[in-house]
Amino acid sequence: MSKNTLRENIYTIPNILTATRLVAAPFIGYCILHDYHTLALGLFAYAGITDALDGWIARRWNLQTVVGTIVDPMADKMLMTVLTVALAMKGALPVWLAVIILGRDIGLALSAIYYRWISLPPPKTFARYWDFSLPSAEVRPTLISKVNTALQLGLMGMTTVAPVVTEVDLSTALGVMHKDAVKILTQPQKEGEKVEEKKDKEMR
Repeated sequence: MSKNTLRENIYTIPNILTATRLVAAPFIGYCILHDYHTLALGLFAYAGITDALDGWIARRWNLQTVVGTIVDPMADKMLMTVLTVALAMKGALPVWLAVIILGRDIGLALSAIYYRWISLPPPKTFARYWDFSLPSAEVRPTLISKVNTALQLGLMGMTTVAPVVTEVDLSTALGVMHKDAVKILTQPQKEGEKVEEKKDKEMR
């Protein structure tokens, strides 16, 4: 049975680039937590460049693999998770927003684990589950998923850039989260002003 098992070469340049993004993610979080903002921004830029580059290389030289369709979005989610936790811990991201982002990503991760198992060619064993040369379910992200990931990464990117480039103002992008986002147009009157207003009305 093992002779007839379909395997694919997972050691391709696109997959190696994706693997480096997975490795870089924890270092980005470490840099943010310890205020190495310039280094964090550089690693974030590296992640963005390799994210675009690995896909282009895979399409250009026909190096697409099933594991690549799984690991590539996994690297994005890993980066998103690390950035969300690190920025929330530093107070740069509201906790409620971090909970929403992490809750969604945890749900997607559990779904990926489940579909990997049910689509794994028999016999289903723990060792074969982690053998990524055995192709199983192929991930095809929807348009709405791509847009959502792009918006989240954009928000994380702006928040990462802000400590380095002081000209970046996040008050517009994060307006709904800012304590001064809602402006009270009618300010409460002081006691003396109320008395004067009452006298004016009596004189009229």
